[in-house]
Amino acid sequence: MRSEVMDFSRYRSTNRCPRKHARRSVPITALAMLMLGVTLPALADNPGYDRPGYGFTPVVLGAGDITVEQGLPDWSRNRQDDLTSSQYSADSLLRIGIGGPLELQLGSSPWNSLQQNGSIRDNSQGHGDSILGLKLALPSSSQAFSWGLLGSVEFTDGAKAFRSAQRQYLLGAQFNLQADERNSLGLYLQDARSGGADSTTAAVSDNYAISKTLTLYAETAWLHAPDQGSGTVAGAGLAWMITPRVQFDAGFDRRLGGAAPEWQTNLGVSIYFGH
Repeated sequence: MRSEVMDFSRYRSTNRCPRKHARRSVPITALAMLMLGVTLPALADNPGYDRPGYGFTPVVLGAGDITVEQGLPDWSRNRQDDLTSSQYSADSLLRIGIGGPLELQLGSSPWNSLQQNGSIRDNSQGHGDSILGLKLALPSSSQAFSWGLLGSVEFTDGAKAFRSAQRQYLLGAQFNLQADERNSLGLYLQDARSGGADSTTAAVSDNYAISKTLTLYAETAWLHAPDQGSGTVAGAGLAWMITPRVQFDAGFDRRLGGAAPEWQTNLGVSIYFGH
């Protein structure tokens, strides 16, 4: 993260520019997709979603299947010295199954808003950078263990206030273990390289299934950015499958110490358009 506010998108870039604040709004396209997802037939072999929290599901979509994951929006805030920054970001992720163990991902944040108050007072809105990613589901000899890799490139095509200074390359690894009938443990490792410098993330999580449709999760993460140092966060949230194709998520992360966002929250919807 280059600025005072950390992006809460799936890709968790730690080298982003400052962003600004505005009223909360739900994109019309997200509402349209939600209505379509609710009315689609319930027969679907849904492999799961990359939202919420750090990391991703180490399972790919079937060939021709599509998932849309949309922030409604996500929010983060940080306070450094006498400057407070708050950001809303409507992150969008399109996942496309391309066959075999591979999945194509297209990401962006078509709407961002950042407000800075203190020694600097500024407000701006705009779209973020475009991201092209490829997920690989790796083989496992155990049904309880799954793992995968996610690589992506982030282009510098966003609005001036929200674009990265240089193109960013990211590699993430996700390891999941089904500990018992209700608990799934996760480990996420990430390295993002931009301008010859590396930002790293390591996160662990526990997902607890209250029922077939409601899951609670808790997570903690260590973050390092070359221009800011290291810090830790911890948080919790829930994911609610309102239909076999539609999931709502909500959660938060709070800074524990060091150079990390003071608050991060997520609110989103994910819709599976499978066969």
